[in-house]
Amino acid sequence: MANFYLDTPALKYHLNHPLMRRIVELKERNFRDKDKYDYAPVDFEDAMDSYSKVLEIVGEICGDIIAPNAESVDKEGASCGDGHAYYAEGTKQNLDAVRSAGLMGVAMPRRFGGLNFPVVPYMMAADMVSRSDAGFENLWGLQDCAETLYEFGTEEQCARYITRVCQGETMSMDLTEPDAGSDLQSVMLKATFDEKENCWRLNGVKRFITNGDSDIHLVLARSEEGTRDGRGLSMFIYDKRNGGVLVRRIENKMGIKGSPTCELVFKDAKAELCGERRLGLIKYVMALMNGARLGIAAQSVGLSQAAYNEALAYARDRKQFGKAIIEFPAVFEMLSLMKAKLDASRSLLYETSRFVDVYKALDDIAKERKLTPEERQEQRKYSKMADSFTPLSKGLGSEFANQNTYDCIQIHGGSGFMKDYACERLYRDARITSIYEGTTQLQVIAAIRYVTTGAYLTKIREYESEEVKCELASFKERVKQMTDKYAAAVDAVVNAKDQEYLDFMSRRLVEMAGYIIMSHLILRDGTKASELFEDSAKVFVRYAEAEVEKHCSFISSFRQEDLAGYRK
Repeated sequence: MANFYLDTPALKYHLNHPLMRRIVELKERNFRDKDKYDYAPVDFEDAMDSYSKVLEIVGEICGDIIAPNAESVDKEGASCGDGHAYYAEGTKQNLDAVRSAGLMGVAMPRRFGGLNFPVVPYMMAADMVSRSDAGFENLWGLQDCAETLYEFGTEEQCARYITRVCQGETMSMDLTEPDAGSDLQSVMLKATFDEKENCWRLNGVKRFITNGDSDIHLVLARSEEGTRDGRGLSMFIYDKRNGGVLVRRIENKMGIKGSPTCELVFKDAKAELCGERRLGLIKYVMALMNGARLGIAAQSVGLSQAAYNEALAYARDRKQFGKAIIEFPAVFEMLSLMKAKLDASRSLLYETSRFVDVYKALDDIAKERKLTPEERQEQRKYSKMADSFTPLSKGLGSEFANQNTYDCIQIHGGSGFMKDYACERLYRDARITSIYEGTTQLQVIAAIRYVTTGAYLTKIREYESEEVKCELASFKERVKQMTDKYAAAVDAVVNAKDQEYLDFMSRRLVEMAGYIIMSHLILRDGTKASELFEDSAKVFVRYAEAEVEKHCSFISSFRQEDLAGYRK
């Protein structure tokens, strides 16, 4: 029997980070639930043991059910008929398995039927589910929408809807429209208040909606008559039980075929306001998207893990010229870089998740009582770090997933181009990760202010103060030299005082910051668990060094007037 948690020791390593003690302390509020719920932990050790045991269950379901179903789900896909979407048979089996195991509402409070898990173990579950079948992660992972409902809905709404999610119902976030993709302030789905029925009515079309025939929807709609921008948008809850929404079609996609991506038609669909009017895009969607982007980062890591595993197994088994191809430098160099990118992106994912955990727990505590000055300072610190690290984790993690699945096919050679091997499916599934929930280019836009304000550089200097084992000391020195080059490049671009020039160079500056941060994180991991990460640390630092040098060279040799040659 396969177990995706037990066969990936990196997960247990990241679960046992020192900051987890503070996260559990905040999340469990002095373990006050222990007298109400028999499954609530009584102390820190009990909580950590609970996380590990549940992750073992997730790992077993992934290895024994979801992964074996992935190929049939990919071939069958979802279907559309009678105004509804229908899952593939394997997807139904997957949903039955996670529901029976109580794995819906993982991060929700126990009073609603959830497990009250922090973000870190929840993202680990998403990591494993994505390794099994990235398309199924898009269904299971959308339970994260309940977090936005929990943050901004009323207690009565939470009791009605989150309880249903924890019992196994599915969710979706209905944001994009035919004329409003990344530009969500152009959303025009109309929300009007029905005085007679004392409810809202939704009319219009939504497109590219993942799991669009879900049980409970969070819908972005225009509630303010005559408005054209984000200030006229509000968030609504639509319950499928009330009717009024039809699935007009399911998109014929390249990958993640088990997840129905729907075009929805709203016809006087009954809905209720979530939170306050006018804050739908400005506040609620931003919170929703940050959670979704972290989920895509986890999905990307899971895909990278699957690609590396497939490539490694094939390289060990495939023989050419009398020996396994893994013995050829051209192949083991590719494998070592795949592993380094996987380990570095996973380190960044869980560092980001820990930051999110601390500030979200403090946000939740602030609903119950006034935070102390020290807690407010801690909240601001971790909120800023979560905001700055999330676009790096999503942006770079998804790009690495695309690169790793590409290299996985390359190692398979001609066989990798055939549908007989899983790598072909992984390659198709990975392609969307750098597009949805904000393209890589939008992640750069979100991250660049942390470059120009010096926030990344400050955090990098903080990482520099950490000790590394003597075998990695020279590599840490190389990262310091990279940082000096990065700082000089930032100064050169910012001091030019040309916004278009800064925008043009933003991707290179953000990538450099990300590579340097990831280098520090993987050096830390290589110091604490050399048997797992030391080799990857050495490989990744060399890779990052070359990338930083490349970007610095481009910036230093580029003149502002050269921009004219790029405009077409």
